[in-house]
Amino acid sequence: MTSSTLKQIRLISSSISAISLLTNLKSSLHSSHPDLTNGLIKKKKHKLVSKLRPFLIKFIPLPLKIPPFFTISSNPLMGNPKVPLFPDEVILQILARLPVKSLFKFKSVCKAWCLLPSDSYFITLFNQLSVKDQTLVAEVSDTSSLICVDNVKGVSEFSLEFLRDRVRIRASCNGLLCCASVPEKGVYYVCNPSTREFRILPRSRERPVTRFYPDGEATLVGLACDASKRGFYVVMAGYHRSFGHRPDGSFICLVFDSESNKWRKFVSALEDCFSFSHMSKNQVVFVEKKLHWLMSGLCYVLALDVEHDVWSKVSLPDEIRCGGGGGNRVYLLELDGFLSVIQLSDVWMKIWKMRDYESENWCVVDSISLRCIKGLVPGIFPICQSGEYVFLATHKQVLVYQRRSKLWKEMFSVKGSYSLPLWFSAHAFRSTIVPCD
Repeated sequence: MTSSTLKQIRLISSSISAISLLTNLKSSLHSSHPDLTNGLIKKKKHKLVSKLRPFLIKFIPLPLKIPPFFTISSNPLMGNPKVPLFPDEVILQILARLPVKSLFKFKSVCKAWCLLPSDSYFITLFNQLSVKDQTLVAEVSDTSSLICVDNVKGVSEFSLEFLRDRVRIRASCNGLLCCASVPEKGVYYVCNPSTREFRILPRSRERPVTRFYPDGEATLVGLACDASKRGFYVVMAGYHRSFGHRPDGSFICLVFDSESNKWRKFVSALEDCFSFSHMSKNQVVFVEKKLHWLMSGLCYVLALDVEHDVWSKVSLPDEIRCGGGGGNRVYLLELDGFLSVIQLSDVWMKIWKMRDYESENWCVVDSISLRCIKGLVPGIFPICQSGEYVFLATHKQVLVYQRRSKLWKEMFSVKGSYSLPLWFSAHAFRSTIVPCD
């Protein structure tokens, strides 16, 4: 969504708020000042409506089927219920384009708007629009504060203090974060920072972690969440390793199902002993109802069907597979709902997309010159992307590349000293109202 569109959406939302205030003012003053309410306020409201109409016609897709829950006649939003200023579908489309914070502020306008964030239809509509906007979150201190870098809004901060624990992010998916407690091993949370809802997961093991019982260590942590449905899965997987011994080849996987509120366990005898870099552990991608991790050897992508507990392998492009990348660095990301890999050389960044998952058909969607940031290339890591931009992180900077204008821009830079590099704790993030229950 362009900056001009966002400005116009903000104008619409602020005007709706003003109209609501004028309506309330009219009802409170009508008994004592009928001339004022019938004249001045009516004129002001008409002026606001006239400003809104061209934007509504341009940006709001019509018609849209709306369930009976959103009937204006039973809950007048702006004046006479028999003559509504805007159709229900127009108001819904406007509210679904607001930031989450603004949406929650508008809950006080009327009872219908108060119930919107908990209504399944509106949640689906809101999330379908918001998942298109990728942002980057990263830890910049030892506290629970995070930075959120948005392509349009810039840099903002949000906190995980509502968890009342010191945590670090282990996985991110469609607005939900899976966080691990730092002081208390084995305690995990799934939270939505936008709505400040969270859920403490039941412990996944019967005995506490000690140095005499280190088997089943979670090499991989993944979070699977479909923004159009309720519920989520948390996955922890790793090799069985008896104390003092190397992994024996048994790949243990624990899957938490939010609907049953239980963990289930299955063991697979995988052929190869997989290895994963820190970035490949962080960059888990959920598409096609599967979680995906990139193998360090670049032979393939490891995939887990979270509903049926089945591991599988997904091929990489021939140019990359089995060392064919010529020493280039490769990272696994998502691109507008498709599996994607980014291939980095000294002077080029190539973006691949799997356009057909069943046939594992890959294609190159963009090749980007890195000459203007040549000095940063050895320490730069792609974190997330959309069809319009790519976010990358270095030790102390967050950069964005605009794919249409072919321009680079620094979005954030760490001030002062911070021991860990930004890319170490950076994750893709979307602001949604996906519930944690």
